[in-house]
Amino acid sequence: MIRFGTSGWRAVMGEEFTFSNVRRVVQAIANYLKATSSGGSISVVIGYDTRFLSERFAEEAAALLSKNKIQVFLADRDCPSQALAYEIIRNKHSGGINFTASFNPPKFNGLKFNVSSGAPALPEVTDKIEKEVENISPEEVRPYYYPDQNFIHKVDLQQNYLSYLQGKIDFTRIKKAGLKIAVDLLFGTSREYLDEILEENGIPIEVIHGYVDPYFGGYSPSCTERNLAELKRLVREKKCNLGLATDADGDRFGILDEKGRLVIPNYILSLLLDYLVEVKGWRGGVARSVTTTHLIDRIARDHDLPLYRTPVGFKYLGDLIIKGHIIFAGEESACLAVKDHLPEKDGIFAGLLVAEMVATLGEDLSVLLKKLFKKYGKMVGVQENLPLTPELESRLLELIKNPPRSLGRRKVLRVEAMDGLKLDFSEDRWLILRFSGTEPLIRCYSEAETEKEARALLKDGIRLLC
Repeated sequence: MIRFGTSGWRAVMGEEFTFSNVRRVVQAIANYLKATSSGGSISVVIGYDTRFLSERFAEEAAALLSKNKIQVFLADRDCPSQALAYEIIRNKHSGGINFTASFNPPKFNGLKFNVSSGAPALPEVTDKIEKEVENISPEEVRPYYYPDQNFIHKVDLQQNYLSYLQGKIDFTRIKKAGLKIAVDLLFGTSREYLDEILEENGIPIEVIHGYVDPYFGGYSPSCTERNLAELKRLVREKKCNLGLATDADGDRFGILDEKGRLVIPNYILSLLLDYLVEVKGWRGGVARSVTTTHLIDRIARDHDLPLYRTPVGFKYLGDLIIKGHIIFAGEESACLAVKDHLPEKDGIFAGLLVAEMVATLGEDLSVLLKKLFKKYGKMVGVQENLPLTPELESRLLELIKNPPRSLGRRKVLRVEAMDGLKLDFSEDRWLILRFSGTEPLIRCYSEAETEKEARALLKDGIRLLC
């Protein structure tokens, strides 16, 4: 059964993710666009990542859309998700299809659909596409057709995106500060994007993994501490001020400090929010997903900024950006968007903004983090995943309907059921139990002021299920 999760449809290649199913989903998107079009020309941007067959899936999608008389703008090479989003906005296209499974292991592939605003499609859109898929049999979209080249146009997404990004970051300040930056491209789509814009601005860099490897060096293409071990050595050996990395499709970030230590995304988001508010004087709403650190809440309260909470999935945060409700959106899975940029997460921009922050404030990232904790206190988050079984599913659904009023000696101050079950306690402590939108798992998170307390809270939360 084809379902769009928190970030598109993802599945194992050769099992559910096949050319036959891809054609069904692409035809469903074509049907949706034709049904919702106001009568004008329909145009779609198609991009892809560096995985096995991603380019072939993109070409097949272009051919099928051309059969539907839809104008297709096919990326001339693999591209970051945010570059595709910018192209949709820049040329006012009807939407975009991106073949990527983001940070999932190499055996996976995926399809993301962005709407005409450039933002990821909300459930109100993907639900309709899923229903269309159910009505399309594989026989209806068998490849008995040839691409209509009158409807297919190759497009360079790189230069347009980099030109746009140039005006969003103070590269002059980064260069004057004398920062030396190590860059790990993780064999992904940020190749000749992140490294190129730094080089063009005269910023010294050391680069690794700047070539295509569909196996991603034998790891999942995510910015974890394990995967960034080589970047850590590079930062130390070359005495770099920062280490910057992005995942396979470039929309998530990984940041290492001057000592080669990974700074968890929650802390990077908090540092950047404080920088934008304190130094740049930004004012407006702040949004985070339900699994993101409550340091964001503390910063928002300290500056009297409205706080918005959303389910997991950047599409909900992107929608708030589009509506103009917020200046900052963050998700604990290394996702960031800000006002006047894009309604899509952008790992390249996030890394560059960290470099600008370090250059502007004139202190090492580790020092800035200590100052953040001194000002707002430290929060520590922990996580555990449970394999989804019918028994656990039933138990969690029951807890969502009838949440506890306390957990151990802790009184529940607030209950949120927008995405699983979230319990808020005093002093910004919290616990959430939720169904994963991408894997057959129940994801369990907690946060408190010490790791010991966070783990105790998580243990008590898991007892509710088991």
